[in-house]
Amino acid sequence: MNAVLPHGPRVVVIGAGIVGCSLADELTARGWTDVTVLDQGPLPAPGGSTSHAPGLVFRTGPSRTLTAFAAYTVEKFGALEADGLPCFTPVGGLELATTPERWADLHRKAGFAASWGIHAELVGPARCKELWPLLDESKVLGGLYTPDDGLARAVPACRAQRERARARGARFLDRHTVTGIERDGGRVTAVVTDRGTFPADHVVSAAGFWGPVIGRMAGVDVPLLPLAHQYAKTAPLPELAGANDPRTEASRPILRFQDRDLYFREHTDRIGIGSYAHRPLPVDPFTVPAYDDAKDMPSSYPFTPEDFAPSWEDCRGLLPALKDTEITEGFNGVFSFTPDGMPVLGEARALRGFWLAEAVWVTHSAGVAKAVAEWMVDGRPSLDLHECELTRFEDAQRSPAYVAERGARQFVEVYDVIHPLQPMDRPRPLRVSPFHARQQELGAVFLEGGGWERPHWYEANAPLAEGIDLPGRDAWAARHWSPVAAAEARATRERVALYDMTPLRRLEVAGPGSLAFLQRMTSNNLAKKPGAVTYTLLLDEAGGIRSDLTVARLAPDLFQVGANSPADLDWLLRHAPDDVHLRDITSGTCCVGVWGPLARALVQPLTRDDFSHEAFGYFKARQTCIGHVPVTAMRLSYVGELGWELYTSADLGLRLWDTLWEAGQEHGVIAAGRSAFNSLRLEKGYRAWGHDMTTEHHPHEAGVGFAVRMNKGDFVGRSALEALGGPDAPGRPARRLTPLLLDDPSAVVLGKEPVYVDGAPAGYVTSASYGYTLGRCVAYAWLPPLETGAGVHIEYFGEKVPATVAEEPLFDPEMTRIRR
Repeated sequence: MNAVLPHGPRVVVIGAGIVGCSLADELTARGWTDVTVLDQGPLPAPGGSTSHAPGLVFRTGPSRTLTAFAAYTVEKFGALEADGLPCFTPVGGLELATTPERWADLHRKAGFAASWGIHAELVGPARCKELWPLLDESKVLGGLYTPDDGLARAVPACRAQRERARARGARFLDRHTVTGIERDGGRVTAVVTDRGTFPADHVVSAAGFWGPVIGRMAGVDVPLLPLAHQYAKTAPLPELAGANDPRTEASRPILRFQDRDLYFREHTDRIGIGSYAHRPLPVDPFTVPAYDDAKDMPSSYPFTPEDFAPSWEDCRGLLPALKDTEITEGFNGVFSFTPDGMPVLGEARALRGFWLAEAVWVTHSAGVAKAVAEWMVDGRPSLDLHECELTRFEDAQRSPAYVAERGARQFVEVYDVIHPLQPMDRPRPLRVSPFHARQQELGAVFLEGGGWERPHWYEANAPLAEGIDLPGRDAWAARHWSPVAAAEARATRERVALYDMTPLRRLEVAGPGSLAFLQRMTSNNLAKKPGAVTYTLLLDEAGGIRSDLTVARLAPDLFQVGANSPADLDWLLRHAPDDVHLRDITSGTCCVGVWGPLARALVQPLTRDDFSHEAFGYFKARQTCIGHVPVTAMRLSYVGELGWELYTSADLGLRLWDTLWEAGQEHGVIAAGRSAFNSLRLEKGYRAWGHDMTTEHHPHEAGVGFAVRMNKGDFVGRSALEALGGPDAPGRPARRLTPLLLDDPSAVVLGKEPVYVDGAPAGYVTSASYGYTLGRCVAYAWLPPLETGAGVHIEYFGEKVPATVAEEPLFDPEMTRIRR
């Protein structure tokens, strides 16, 4: 009803900091002009994190999404003016390396920059000194220079966007303290303040570290922890006298000294210093004083010199000019940290119309606002946001204790060199499968995902690795890896292995409307007899891939769905009619993957049912018993070998494992981990959602067009795919998910590296692993369409590694090993 109004729905934004002002600007630019922005403090600087933010904008990092957010912030603020000056100053950024590990990591970061389209260059100590003359270049091994990064003037940017939004009809009301959120029938209806009630069709919490306070009013968990971060300024330095315009304050690059958790920026003739080197200083958002009760402002806590003392010595060692000066002012400024360091965005299903735009720093503010505005107005953001969606956290990751512990750890690790497989230290173990005790007995080396302990290899298999000729690995690729993975992959190809698939999310969909519902929500045809399993896709209205699923029809009105994340359940629940019942059954169940050429020889004697290929074909399911254990058996394989996924209840899981283990001894059964699994699945070209494909990709370009049945009737995303036409239709994006084989058998890449075509960056690697069967590293990358056999180069820590476009699947293209 509201969409037909000329001014759009009524929107109330809570928080007039950089996110709230940016969002009001983005919404009104899209025609939603009935926008009210409320804040408890006075404008223009109401006292949240924006009011004291140092304004650093470094765009490059391992997250493509955060990089895109930051790039838009630079683009937008660079075009905004306040007081006759741009709201962004491109002074550049310089990240220093003072250790070999950091210098290597800067090479990796330069690769990220090339992958995401950011101009960056690695420079030597002399160039670092030229860019920052106060440096002691003898301490520096090199640096990463990003000339287009710089400083956002956050408060002026707020003012410029407020003025534009006001001109379109928005209003900004300061000195309004939110006291409640009204709702009716599961929808938000109004925001209550100490100065009146504001009816609303949509409410956006952009309250920064007050997010948990607003969330509690709405009955919505906001998993963030406010922490104080030290910022100090030196006395005026003679070396900077006359160097900078007082209006713009800075001309030299923002300086990062990450080996000591420090950063520096100029303030005319002084230097500002930010430190993450101190102990975590958590802040309870429910006890933060009101603006008028705060000594300075609510987000600014008293400086603690004793915490800064070690950092001050590090500063003076790097910048000798500081030895003759002192710190003249400082404060502990409050920022928000989440358990994984990413923002929290999206609409709460429990309270429709209530949105979160939280844990957002100035760096990403304009990009986040654009994405949320697109989401609200158009129904979907143009950028993949799965890393940021509020639905991404498991229930086990939402407890206050978990949020506090992991949020504090994110602060500690903010400048650390983090390996993509590096597991968190605590709290572990949090979630374990019923097989955990047996895995420990076999020497499992556990990494972690979604709170689950996930074996990556088993030291019990180390003797099997003896004699396997493998190329050496560099120190980075050797982390969280073992040659045992090669032995486990070989045993899977030659004999049989047990894989713990318990962390695979399982949903139960039941009820008289379940088939029609799943047909509407997914891309493939599920109207098959009970016992059929179907690979299908969850698409959004634009045809982007929200997830990929395996759907087993166990009875006419009962389905088991293999999904990827809590967001899948959330998406389905948002659309489910009353005659469909959905529940997540993951925690109460478990799964063993039994795969390998001897899988049937292992399983068949344990059941009275016929497990022959003729009686139990590929992509079929049945409920049976394995020994004393009732199971749902599905003939699926993510490793390209004969086998089954065997599901049972958690209480019977250990018995199932022991039954299979004992029966498998005569067949040389082993337990195998995720490292071997990932290698085997890439040899078969099986996609991993969230890595190889996201909402930004359509099925045909991602190589999963076979999971779309345009003739089955209407489904979400069908109209968009129809408009795009077939995989080679004119106007389709000129890119494909492309399989690559590295030419050098000893070379390895890990993912997110840039891929060069004809000497220029043309795409990036999504997934990679050494293919132990093939004897080469396999990489998948988003690239322009290329002919099989075409040569490309992948940049790995600054080296250009040659690779060749391959035909997929790389292993067993006739599928003879699975279908036997």
